[in-house]
Amino acid sequence: MSVSSELIGAITPNRAHPLPLWAQVNDDLRRRIENNEFDGHFPGELDLTEQYGVSRHTIREALRVLRTEGILKSERGRGTSVQERPYSQNLGTLYSLFATIEAQGVAQTSEVRRLRTTTNPTVSAELGLPADTELVVLERVRFANYEPLAHDTSWLPAELTRAILDADFTQTSLYGELKSRCNVEMNSGREKIIAQSAPRHIAEALNIPHGTAGFSLERLGTSNGQPLEWRETFIRGDRFTLEVDFLGSDNSQTPAATGHYNRGES
Repeated sequence: MSVSSELIGAITPNRAHPLPLWAQVNDDLRRRIENNEFDGHFPGELDLTEQYGVSRHTIREALRVLRTEGILKSERGRGTSVQERPYSQNLGTLYSLFATIEAQGVAQTSEVRRLRTTTNPTVSAELGLPADTELVVLERVRFANYEPLAHDTSWLPAELTRAILDADFTQTSLYGELKSRCNVEMNSGREKIIAQSAPRHIAEALNIPHGTAGFSLERLGTSNGQPLEWRETFIRGDRFTLEVDFLGSDNSQTPAATGHYNRGES
């Protein structure tokens, strides 16, 4: 069954069509989901039988397949809803969580937990600086579609980045502010990614159960080869995916597979 994705509402199945009725309903529900027609509320079985003019058994089979594929989810007491798609990011670029989310048409906001100067001997060592170096620390809870997605803490040498203390990070990127306020551009670095269960304090910040699976990221960002940022991020595994591209047939890998990256904003 081929229909325009711009159409709104149910398209009743064609009983003369070789596809079974449930498959036609399934296809049409996919189209409507792609068009974000059910963002507020997904109809119940009885409502769908009226919309499509088919039996409840037909509707149940169409829904069963969508649930099996993870497109729909059903919760006791809450009914059926469209499963939220995870945000995706390809490794191999100095990616911005801010830009990644907004590029997928989703509102991105942050709750700033800390933005001040501090000292941290462990972080200073990661940056190759003396233990008592004054640092700017920016701690944020990152939201996508107003739901918590990540807990993020960055440390930067205050001597070069003090001007960002006046920035409003609720809806802007760190790297963008560094470029505009400090004339500093983050353009390379390295990142380590570890599968990890959410520690209790991060689980509380993200409003998720203690032990929820996710990605723990450690990033050393550099500007023209000089260390500028040490970042620790925990991203919810149920809302974010990481991808790697490989090229060539001679067992070589692209930079994406090595964990090195260049240019971006965060």
